[in-house]
Amino acid sequence: MRVYNPLDAWIVAADNALRTVHAQPHSARRVPGLPTEPESLSADERKLSGALMRVNHVGEVCAQALYEAQALTARSDSVRDQMRAASREETDHLAWTAQRLKELGDRPSLLNPLWYAGAFTIGVVAGKAGDAWSLGFMVETERQVERHLASHLDRLPAADQTSRAIVAQMKVDEAHHAEQAEAAGAAAMPQVLRSVMKGAASVMTRIAHHI
Repeated sequence: MRVYNPLDAWIVAADNALRTVHAQPHSARRVPGLPTEPESLSADERKLSGALMRVNHVGEVCAQALYEAQALTARSDSVRDQMRAASREETDHLAWTAQRLKELGDRPSLLNPLWYAGAFTIGVVAGKAGDAWSLGFMVETERQVERHLASHLDRLPAADQTSRAIVAQMKVDEAHHAEQAEAAGAAAMPQVLRSVMKGAASVMTRIAHHI
C-alpha cells in the first residue's frame, strides 16, 4: 500500500473535492428499494421530494468534505482509516441522492462548492483538536443527521417509495457511524458546540431547500 506524504495527501484531497462537487458519483451498493413499477407522483409531491433530496445531497457533499479533512488531520492510523471507511459508505449516499434528483427532474444545490469548502474547514478544525474530539464531532454530526433524516421520512410523500427507502438506509448507516465513533473513544461534545452545530445545519438546510 502506498504511503502518501503530506503534499500527496493534500493533492488527493483536492482531487476528491473536485470529484465530489463536479463528477458523477458511483455507489458500491445498489440503490435501496427500487420499485418494481414506476411511481406516480403529483407535481407538488415531485417538487417536495426534489427539495428534500437536494438537502440530503448537500448533506452528503458536506460529509465527504468533513471526513476527508478529518482523515487528513487524524493523529492515528486507526482514526484515519475509520474516517476513510465512513467516507466510502457516504459515497453511496452521495450517488443515491444524485441519481434520485435526476429521476425527480430536479438538480443539486448551486452552492455545493461553498458547502464543501465550509465543511472541509470545519473538519480540519475538528481534526486538529485531536482524535477524541474529532470522533466526538463525528458522533454529534451523525446523530444530528439521523434526526434530520427521520424528519424527512415524516415529510416525504407516501407515494415516493424510492426516496423513502434511500433515506431510511442512510439513517441506518449514519447511526452505525456514530456507534463506531463512540466505540473508538469519542469525547463528549459540550452542549454549546452541539447547539452551534445544530444552528449551522438549520441554516444550510433552509438555503439548500431552495438553492
